[in-house]
Amino acid sequence: MTDSTDTPKVVAAGALCWRLQKGHLQVLLIHRPRYDDWSWPKGKVDAGETPPQAAVREVQEEVGLDISLGVPLPSVRYEVSAGPKIVYYWAAKAEGMTPQPDDDEVDRVLWCSPARAYELLSMTADKLPLDALVNAHSEKRLDTWPLILLRHAKAKPRSSWTRAEGERPLAGSGLRQAKAVGKLLMCWRPKRVRSSPWDRCIQTVIPYIKRSGAKLKHVEAVTEHNAKRKPQKAEAAVRALFDKAKPVVLCTHRPVLPLAFNVIAKHLPEALAGSLPTSDPYLKAGHLLVFQVSSHDRGRIVSVEKHAPYDD
Repeated sequence: MTDSTDTPKVVAAGALCWRLQKGHLQVLLIHRPRYDDWSWPKGKVDAGETPPQAAVREVQEEVGLDISLGVPLPSVRYEVSAGPKIVYYWAAKAEGMTPQPDDDEVDRVLWCSPARAYELLSMTADKLPLDALVNAHSEKRLDTWPLILLRHAKAKPRSSWTRAEGERPLAGSGLRQAKAVGKLLMCWRPKRVRSSPWDRCIQTVIPYIKRSGAKLKHVEAVTEHNAKRKPQKAEAAVRALFDKAKPVVLCTHRPVLPLAFNVIAKHLPEALAGSLPTSDPYLKAGHLLVFQVSSHDRGRIVSVEKHAPYDD
């Protein structure tokens, strides 16, 4: 049984920004004058956002970097005056970026080696995500690109729809959900959007495309109808997502998800073999799975996350 006193009263998120300098790993620390401490860029999750969104926003606000999230790192829990606090962390590649501290909350930034970071970090708990980042780097699991599998947002009920199934649109709540999906996808910024051409899938990704300028390509093989008739072609479409080794999102339908999982499972190491959903509906409407794929070991998935857009 979970003790209710352990339920976090404060939820925050941040990122460990990293780069390679002459082949050596460096991480970005911030100094906060209010606390006179060295820490990672992080902050509270605001109303109307998710932890991934908060992590990206806080890094931009505190050090001026527009990051995309990489592999998830261990969260940190500790007590504050309001009660138990949890901070979610991600790695974020920041090569070629110049940090600009905001001079209010952050007065100094420092790129340094992990060894120097261990010395400077003021909170012992902040060393936990650093341990994971260093291990990921040594095991070539740190440099990755995201493959995102998205189930379309909530559609109008089949029972109330009399026209062609491919024309069945999102419900009003689904249109609101699609806007939230668009904001959430900005945490990974895939430049390629692949989608079933059916209306409810296209309506789900349009808000993100408008925000990001990403390119949309229709994939006929992953409509419900075509996937049922020719499942091999649907699986081939999912396999093709790995070919360019660049960030991509695929929006499809609930019945197509098991076919996608058949392909993705072959890219999972044994440690992640049980990370895929196994029972219908697999993903709720508008929810997504983020697979970070190694840039060094072609096609090998190194982390799996499930996220939901903010639901008002």
